[in-house]
Amino acid sequence: MEKIYEGKTKDVYQLENGNVLLKFKDDCTGKDGVFDPGENTVGLTIEGIGKANLKTSILFFEKLQQAGIKTHYVSADIENATMEVLPAKVFGHGLEVICRLVATGSFIRRYGAYIADGTALEGGYVETTFKDDAKGDPLVTSDALAALGVMSEEMYQSMKQQTLAITKIVADELKTKGLDLWDIKFEFGYHGDEVILIDEIASGNMRVYKDGVIVPPVELTKIILGE
Repeated sequence: MEKIYEGKTKDVYQLENGNVLLKFKDDCTGKDGVFDPGENTVGLTIEGIGKANLKTSILFFEKLQQAGIKTHYVSADIENATMEVLPAKVFGHGLEVICRLVATGSFIRRYGAYIADGTALEGGYVETTFKDDAKGDPLVTSDALAALGVMSEEMYQSMKQQTLAITKIVADELKTKGLDLWDIKFEFGYHGDEVILIDEIASGNMRVYKDGVIVPPVELTKIILGE
């Protein structure tokens, strides 16, 4: 296998069959030894977190598969902490898609004059940001994405509808465990002419509450996996 990319929490290899292999690592983003999914540097290593994140992703990817939603997921090997996926190209230099079910965080920092923290956003609210640490991951509209040649309006609408559908599936699964999803971050790419969900669906990419108290990502992973 040829290593084609070394990431903070995953390494990426090219497979002979044309697919790609993701190798999940125990390295976590954070600062001063404290886990923080919002940080952009590796801050600590948590033994077993790579496999735990892989198990979480498998759980959700298989539920999406059952619902008829195509993603890049092909198969996984938990023992070796690897996931085989379809090859997909990212949009631009990387585009993050956030679905918000509750107004909080940066949404309130921007729009707090119009809405109270903790207000439900009925039906879900989808926003996109460019991956750009230096510029603070700036928001980008569908019109701008089209004008910049990053994606067409049709691609954007497909991505938005998939985001809302996937978020509902994740939220419904969490609800069975007494958990409330407030927001979740995804990444999409294109495989041929199709816009599909890529990367992972892990606890570090979602804000979840239980009985009105936010659940830290590592604890959330254990609850989701029933450990």
